[in-house]
Amino acid sequence: MIIPAVKGTLNVLKSCAKSSSVKRVVVTSSSAAVRFRDDIQPYEALDESKWTSLDVCETYQLWYAKAKVLAEQAAWEFARKSNLDLIVVLPSFVIGPVLPPDLCSTASDVLGLLRGDNRTFSYHGRMGYVHIDDVATAHILVFEEPSAEGRYICSSSVLESWELGERLTVRYCELSIPQEFEKYGDRPIYLLNTSKLEKLGMQFKTVEEMYDDCVSAFKARGLLP
Repeated sequence: MIIPAVKGTLNVLKSCAKSSSVKRVVVTSSSAAVRFRDDIQPYEALDESKWTSLDVCETYQLWYAKAKVLAEQAAWEFARKSNLDLIVVLPSFVIGPVLPPDLCSTASDVLGLLRGDNRTFSYHGRMGYVHIDDVATAHILVFEEPSAEGRYICSSSVLESWELGERLTVRYCELSIPQEFEKYGDRPIYLLNTSKLEKLGMQFKTVEEMYDDCVSAFKARGLLP
């Protein structure tokens, strides 16, 4: 997971650096490159200055998060050496309509939750959520705004799995959404500070709006009743 992430990112950036017409590059990273730390205070709002601890990733075998950190760090190093205008967007758990014919791992996890499976979201625990439309909008905003620079956390609500389950049950009472989730360890109660992106005019959709579009897409495919 780590080698393809780092090499893939650098391959694209090297191609961009060769082009005389490319002035700015926006890289999609993840909030996973911010939120895995062992020094988070209760209800601390993590901002773009925070980086996931590689030691924590090693301890808990968080290879996805480690891959995101190493790929982003490699991107920043390359951008500095090549004088490339780089911006990084860090989305949280992306929810919304499903377009590809095959479900990605995120969509499969969500479908499992809506069908009553609590295992994956028990493991995920506390999580930020964001509509896929908002992720696209964020990329456009930071690409087009001349003053944009650095990293941008892209997320709406941050919820515990049981909070998500409660809100979805109220909205989709016809579905067998679980109400109880196993707790994995003593995880920090963090928030995500998105003020930097909001200053560019970003307004995030609610969790209910995210799942409305997601559920509609699943029902259209016959995956939900």
